[in-house]
Amino acid sequence: MPRKGMRSICFNSKTSSFSMSRYSSPARNSISTGTPRRSFSESLIEQSIEAATVLINKWNPETSTYAKVTSLFYESKSEAMQFIRCVNDLQKSMHAMVIENSTSEKLVHAQNLMQIAMKRLQKEFYQILSMNRAHLDPESVSARSSRASARSSISDYDDGSVSQDDEVRNVGDSIDEVEEVSSIAMTDLRSIAECMISTGYAKECISIYKIIRKSIVDEGIYRLGVEKISSSQINKMDWEVLDRRIKDWLEAVKVSMTILFNGERILCDHVFASSDSIRESCFTEISKEGATLLFGFPELVVAKSKKSHPEKIFRVLDMYTAISTNWIEIDSIFSFESTVTVRAQALNSLNKLSDSVRTMLSEFESTMQKDSSKSKIHGGGGVDILTLTTMNYLSLLADYSNILADIFADCPPPPRSSLPESYFESPSTDDSPAPAISMRMAWLILVLLCKLDGKVEHHKDVCLSYIFLANNLNHVVSKVQTSNLKYLLGEDWIAKHEEKVKLFSANYERLAWGPVIATLPENPTATITPAQAKEIFRKFNSSFDETCRKQSSFVVADPKLRDEMKVLLARKIVPSYREFYDAHRSNVVGERNVGITVRFAPEDVGNYLSDLFFGNNNSSGGTSVSSSYSLSHQRHSWSRG
Repeated sequence: MPRKGMRSICFNSKTSSFSMSRYSSPARNSISTGTPRRSFSESLIEQSIEAATVLINKWNPETSTYAKVTSLFYESKSEAMQFIRCVNDLQKSMHAMVIENSTSEKLVHAQNLMQIAMKRLQKEFYQILSMNRAHLDPESVSARSSRASARSSISDYDDGSVSQDDEVRNVGDSIDEVEEVSSIAMTDLRSIAECMISTGYAKECISIYKIIRKSIVDEGIYRLGVEKISSSQINKMDWEVLDRRIKDWLEAVKVSMTILFNGERILCDHVFASSDSIRESCFTEISKEGATLLFGFPELVVAKSKKSHPEKIFRVLDMYTAISTNWIEIDSIFSFESTVTVRAQALNSLNKLSDSVRTMLSEFESTMQKDSSKSKIHGGGGVDILTLTTMNYLSLLADYSNILADIFADCPPPPRSSLPESYFESPSTDDSPAPAISMRMAWLILVLLCKLDGKVEHHKDVCLSYIFLANNLNHVVSKVQTSNLKYLLGEDWIAKHEEKVKLFSANYERLAWGPVIATLPENPTATITPAQAKEIFRKFNSSFDETCRKQSSFVVADPKLRDEMKVLLARKIVPSYREFYDAHRSNVVGERNVGITVRFAPEDVGNYLSDLFFGNNNSSGGTSVSSSYSLSHQRHSWSRG
């Protein structure tokens, strides 16, 4: 507020006029009518000025060494409050002098006193702000406000009959002591601010406040790891470096919204409660730069070169979550019209993050589509690397289902003709996310399954193809069951695909082991000649040996599925062979080279079957295990913080 000679506040119609009631007496009506009323008013004004002269000069740092080195508010709180009242009375007296047309000398003297008093209060305001940085830091202020509200709520129900443990009491006493210092400092600042504002010295008060408090906010933002950085610098960063910066930013948002900016808003609202415009001006100048820097970071991250690590999407989702979950606080703390740019920056970053997520999911789908459909089946028909990476990716994405539902709320769903009608039905659970994200996840899995079908379409070994399909679809179903994909796709989806796994297994069994089963007669105990028995043994030996040798390279990655397939095979082969073996082995005992004729005992058949689906060496199974470990490790590295 500019000064032009006499403070404009002296002529402010909003300033209450000099109160005569404090100096009135019952004898007032008995005063001689010959005494001018103005002289009586002037005498009261003179008394006010004289009282102000004594107290204000006592604390004039220009004339008193004591006043120069001593703090009024720390030395004597009662005298400090008296000083404030004295200044307020002096201001009222100055206003009254203008009305009463007093001599200019008195007005000049009062104005000089006012300037001395304002310098004193300006000094006190600075000292309280600077000396109480620890108690007026945003954390203490915001915590004090929260605890005060909590104590207020508790006191409504506390009848004083419940005693506290000593430990709890000691902690409470410690907190109360800290709160007391903070509360006193805030009260003193408010008293000084209201006095300076009401007397026309708001500019000096505001200037001090902005300088000190802005330095605290800027330092806080820097300590949280947020600093000014250009998009070119972001583009030059390795992903590992950028990932650490994003983690720091996520923590910075949480601390900033609950402590830093929240505490500053509380303090500013309290100190300048008497003026809405000053509150807005101070808080905007203190916080705007730091907040804009904070909420501008995500926009720089998503502008990084298009070619990025797959795990980047999870960090982008984390940043989206950080802003969206704090949006109510952002809108409340930065509610002033002058802080609209902060809200706009946060909203712009939110939109950029949304666009980035949609783009990255589209790129992910495109990468799957480009996978060669005729590529060789590796690992003895085990789980394909495309299946492993895709399902790990989607299962992690499912943890963000609510956020993704917001991001894709206005996006068109996958082409309806590309998905079964059941995919367009909402999951049965009431708390499931929007159908849009459920359909998108179903669509991405369908793309994966189509690519897997393409891998086996031209493969010569049909048995291996069915093992491959059973392995991969079983892995898909397993990842769905053990992640939030379960709630997105629903129980019906799981049940239908479990049936498909059983169908693939049954087709493998029929094609691979059907010829072995066919070598045994329908009635194993029927009477036959020794020559016929010998021929059946020979055919069984040859078929079983050849099939075991061929199938020994096949692998079933999932232990449960592996055991189920072996049990089913054993039930169809071993009992029939045992019956035939027990019934006809004696018929060929006298034959030469009986060991060649009857090569397998029933127990041998069972043992050979139990050794199936591990692969003929550790390379196939090892690849799957190694891949699973690697991706499991990535899962932890992609998790949120």
